[in-house]
This record gives sequence, structure tokens and C-alpha cells, in this order.
Amino acid sequence: MFFILIILFIPVKIKGFDMIPLRPNIASMAGYVPGFQPADEAAYIKLNTNENPYPPSPEVVKAILAELGSNGASLRKYPSASSQRLRDTVGELYGFLPSWVIMANGSDEVLNNLIRAFAGEGEEIGFIHPSYSYYATLAEIQGALVKTFGLSPDYRIADFPDRYEGKLFFLTTPNSPLGFAFPLAYIEELAKRCAGMLVVDEAYADFGDEDALELVRRQANVVVTRTLSKSYSLAGMRLGFAIARPEVIAALDKIRDHYNLDRLAQVACVAALQDQAYFRECTGKIRETRKWFAAELVKLGYNVIPSKGNFVFATPPDRDGKRVYDGLFSRKILVRLLSDPLLKHGLRISIGTREDMTKTLAAIKEIG
Repeated sequence: MFFILIILFIPVKIKGFDMIPLRPNIASMAGYVPGFQPADEAAYIKLNTNENPYPPSPEVVKAILAELGSNGASLRKYPSASSQRLRDTVGELYGFLPSWVIMANGSDEVLNNLIRAFAGEGEEIGFIHPSYSYYATLAEIQGALVKTFGLSPDYRIADFPDRYEGKLFFLTTPNSPLGFAFPLAYIEELAKRCAGMLVVDEAYADFGDEDALELVRRQANVVVTRTLSKSYSLAGMRLGFAIARPEVIAALDKIRDHYNLDRLAQVACVAALQDQAYFRECTGKIRETRKWFAAELVKLGYNVIPSKGNFVFATPPDRDGKRVYDGLFSRKILVRLLSDPLLKHGLRISIGTREDMTKTLAAIKEIG
């Protein structure tokens, strides 16, 4: 005898979202808003997210294809948990032992983990406003307090105390979105005035003239973070790293995801870092184009902050950034109009190829 069991699935009404036991700071936070990514990227000149206009080193493609092999069998295995070969490569390139290096899924991961490692709920972190707005989001997730400092007319930190007692201070240099870089001597002075850690975020340092890596040896509280997204054309691979004292690296190792970099990202990273000739060629072209483009904007009456990044922050003569943004958008040219009241008068314009920037300049002249 066979019995047919009929189970009726009766939908249950789920109560409102307010019944979900989220932490209050997560429920109330707005979240970070990245730059606009159009679905039809090929239809635009894309100068809004500071991506490199040139492809990565050909050695990167070779390394990825070699790792995949004929059937991608390597992907069934976990990657190196420690990313040891990458740590060795970064250490050799910059003159540090591998124990001073940690790899990350983009530099954002290590920024996040620095807050998790050093700032508990209710403890303070600091940074400059304007700078990378994601610091605030990461602090809010952790439940840390935020203190921001403004800039003086000569691009120094306004009202920075003789002794800053916060757990972390994030210093973006070259600054994004403005583009200027802090002198090394000034950064070292700040490190001595910080009771906690000074995190020198050097996402754009490869487009400038100096960096703060040597300060990691001289000042125990300095951490330098880098990304391969911009200067190595690997934004799509999400690769970054930090250099700090071994005891700091060991602490960050405890809290990172144990397989934070996949196999393809790891071989891509090594190949990119080892091809320094290609790296210098691409960054050199971007610097040259940046210099030319900024000078042309100045001729049109724009105010352009001298930049050490792969972008410029430019203000039109009438200080109406939205007017120019809308004009460029209608011509399929994307730049970054920031909502911050301190910044909405200008535009952050990534540096593309010379052809990209020539077309952009012609469009700006048309807009007037």
C-alpha cells in the first residue's frame, strides 16, 4: 500500500526589518558609495575611478594562463594561505624581510584589519577631511569613533595636537581627491606626535616623487599601505599589501581571512611586481600626460592643485563643478563629482591615455 503525503507550504509573514537583530551602528549606517560603473563601459571615456588606462604587464597574462594550464585543474586546490611568494617578492623589491610584509585583498582589506586590530568599539581613529571617505565607513562598522582634521592653506593638517591620542591616524599621501603629497619630514613629525599608529596610505605613491617606506624602519608606529590597482593596472584582481614592523604584521595575520588571495591573483601579483620596466613605462606616461593636461586646464582658467597621483582635482572658473560634470557626462566622458560640500565646486579627473585626455580637453572647451 502506498501513501501519498501532501505537504502544504503555508507562507509565513515575516515581521518588519526592525525585528532583525542588527547592531545599531550597522542598521543606521549609509555605507560607502563607489564611483559609477556603467554597464556599457566601452561607450565611455572612463576617468572617474582612478583606474590605469594601460593594460597590465604582458607577464601577468602569461602567468595567469600558465597557472590555469590546459584545463584549470589548479583551481580545485586552495591557494597559499600565507601568500609567501608574494611577501618574498614585495620584500625583495622594497628592501624588507618578508616578516615585515602582509598581502591583502586590495589595500582596503588591510585598512579594515588595522582598525579591527587597534581600535575597539568606542575608541578613536582620525584622518583628514577631505581624504579617502572609506575610513569613516570602516570605523563605523567597528563601532570606533572618528575625529577628522581639516587642511591649512599650505596643505598641512590644521590644529593637529602636539600629541594625538587616537588609536590610529590615517594619512593619505598623495591625498585623494586633491592630489597633493605631504613631505617626508612632515610625515615623520606626525608619527612622533601620534600616540597610536600612523597609517600612511600610499595608494598613489607610485605616481609621485617620494614615499614613506623608510619611516617604517625609523618609527615603530608607522604602517605603509599600498595597492596594485592603480600603478600596476590590477584593479580587477584586488591586490594590496602593507609594510610594518614584524609584530604589527603578526597581529594582522591573526585576523585576516586565511585564504584572502586566490591563486590567479597571487601569480598575477608576482608577475606584475617583477616587471619593473613595464611599470616604469606606464607610470611615466601617466605622469607626462598629467603634467600636460593640468597645464592645458590652467590655460582655460581652471584652478588645478599640483598632483602626485594619477588624477587631478580641477575647479572651473565659475566654481560650478556640476555644470561641467553634466556637460562631460552628456558627451560620454565620466569624471568624479564628489557630493562633499567642500569639494563639489571641482572635479576629480583620472588621467587616461593622451588620446583620452585630448578628447576630454576638447569637450571641456566646448562646455566653456
